[in-house]
Amino acid sequence: MLIKDTVAIVTGGASGLGEATVEGLVARGGRVAIFDLNEQAGEALSQKLGARVLFCKVDVTSESSATEAVKMTVDTFGALHICVNCAGIPAGAKTVGKDAPHSLDLFKKVIDINLNGTFNVLRLGAFEMAKNKPLNENGEKGVIVNTASGAAFDGQQGQAAYAASKAGICGMTLPIARDLSKLGIRIVTIAPGLFLTPIFKDFTQASIDSLVGCVEFPKRPGKPSEYADLVAHIVENPYLNGEVIRLDAASRLPAR
Repeated sequence: MLIKDTVAIVTGGASGLGEATVEGLVARGGRVAIFDLNEQAGEALSQKLGARVLFCKVDVTSESSATEAVKMTVDTFGALHICVNCAGIPAGAKTVGKDAPHSLDLFKKVIDINLNGTFNVLRLGAFEMAKNKPLNENGEKGVIVNTASGAAFDGQQGQAAYAASKAGICGMTLPIARDLSKLGIRIVTIAPGLFLTPIFKDFTQASIDSLVGCVEFPKRPGKPSEYADLVAHIVENPYLNGEVIRLDAASRLPAR
């Protein structure tokens, strides 16, 4: 699917990987709705990029909030062809801490935002994509790109909630691809490694240096633009479907 003149949703689009994806899609001729809770950052990015971008304040865990925003996107731009899910939160807590077990409320919150929120938006997006006329000789109507993490495969200590949420995103990729195949909709998951985005704002430099030490080559954190480039390639390569792609320079996380 060519990106030019398509319409996309990017959750978590006001910062980090999402922001880079918004900029990448717009640069390639797409129109984008930013779904984010950060109103100030979202509006600023929308104004920076102009009329091809719409900001919607969205709680991805809320059915009504996401439904209203998807409707606003379609009403504004006329259709929906691409859905990129970048919204998510980190969490660090051991299964058994010094004074108490892992907070169940925290575990549920991480699952709700990272996993349930991803599914909430993609299901609504897919419903709209199914209404499209085929865009090419393959009968393609839409593309979904989800964001997992290397933690889905080798999560560190204290990452039970985060790793579970990201593993869930990986695990639902193939079943959803099979569900949507007859509708002409593809889905691919990206599992990034170390990318210096706002999710790392509370990390010490020593922690970041330690993580970079696990990266094989190139030995540096990933650039958000490299994530955005992969999103663009997934959209434009019709034979990518039902797969999880690790974008991590061959890094593998140690236990701690």
